Amino acid sequence: MTERTLHTPTSRLPFRAALPFWLSLLMIPLLLSSALMGGLWTLAPIIATWSVFAVLDAALGLDTDNLDPHTRDSALHWHRLITLIWPPLQVLMVFWLVWYIPRATHLGALEIYLVSVGMGVLSGSIGIVYAHELMHQRNKLERWLGDLLMCMALYGHFRSEHLLVHHRHVGTPRDPVTARYNESFWRFYPRVLKGCLTSSFNAERAMLARKSLPWWHQSNPFWRYAALQLAFLILAYGLGGGLGVLIFLVQALTAVFQLEVVNYVEHYGLTRKYLGDGRFEHVKPRHSWNASHTASNWLLINLQRHSDHHFKPDRRFPLLQTYDEEDAPQLPYGYPVMTFFALFPRKWRAMMNPRVKAWRARYYPEIADWSDYNKARHGL
Repeated sequence: MTERTLHTPTSRLPFRAALPFWLSLLMIPLLLSSALMGGLWTLAPIIATWSVFAVLDAALGLDTDNLDPHTRDSALHWHRLITLIWPPLQVLMVFWLVWYIPRATHLGALEIYLVSVGMGVLSGSIGIVYAHELMHQRNKLERWLGDLLMCMALYGHFRSEHLLVHHRHVGTPRDPVTARYNESFWRFYPRVLKGCLTSSFNAERAMLARKSLPWWHQSNPFWRYAALQLAFLILAYGLGGGLGVLIFLVQALTAVFQLEVVNYVEHYGLTRKYLGDGRFEHVKPRHSWNASHTASNWLLINLQRHSDHHFKPDRRFPLLQTYDEEDAPQLPYGYPVMTFFALFPRKWRAMMNPRVKAWRARYYPEIADWSDYNKARHGL
């Protein structure tokens, strides 16, 4: 890894070090303004979240600096704080809009739909990304806040799937989230929706069985997911009636769509080598696509440093390391651009399949036949 590593901070990092990651807060008044003003303003949150950050990526280039990964949590106060204050702000924002929009006579049907999609863009590109950071932490408050955000997208089971299935089995046929070589997003999407739900439930059931407990035991987090999601739907109905529930559902579906198109990009075509006897090689940085694009990593709190996240899942987002081509495969653009291209299979394959083939030749020249890997049959 050739990138420059900064010294280890000995005291709390100043607010200016975390300031770029606080840009997400600007999205809240932008979304509220879209509902208050209507018209073309309803497009503003969607354009700002993805298109503007794609342009900023092109202007600012790559950020290859790394904080020392041994930096203590106490030095990361301002970085952690943004992930802690976002959940209550998102709850207030979403449910105020669920209350306000049905009463806003200046909004037509298309405008209501676009504002709802804008809500989902924020719930997905910011809320779910922050939930991902929070669910990886050990203290109960952060994990609970992560559950809160995921259940606002009616996708609470994602935590169980992500921690118990995806991180253990990434790059193998046992992981429904690893996109297969040549698989289009539109084939991946229904497969992953079903696979995530069933694999997460089976993982929790297996954990309970090892304790000689039935799946319906009260400690199964699926009860918590269901209770939170039902509570949010009831609250949406109480604030906005049937239209309020519909608005909430559109934001949830938009958020989940964003999550899964990002999941598609993160591991497309990358597989761990099968060693025989049901064993796979250990997870390495090479098993996730890396992107060091500056602005989109501000928005996504370094999620694009995904190679290091899977290599060291317990690292907080400011400490995630970026890698060069020697250690991890590189995406040509940040997620805002890559997720757009993922929606167009021909363009996606033309862009990414040659990169997957180059990755295979670089890291696994000894494998001559990739047919089982392409079909996710290796090790089965």
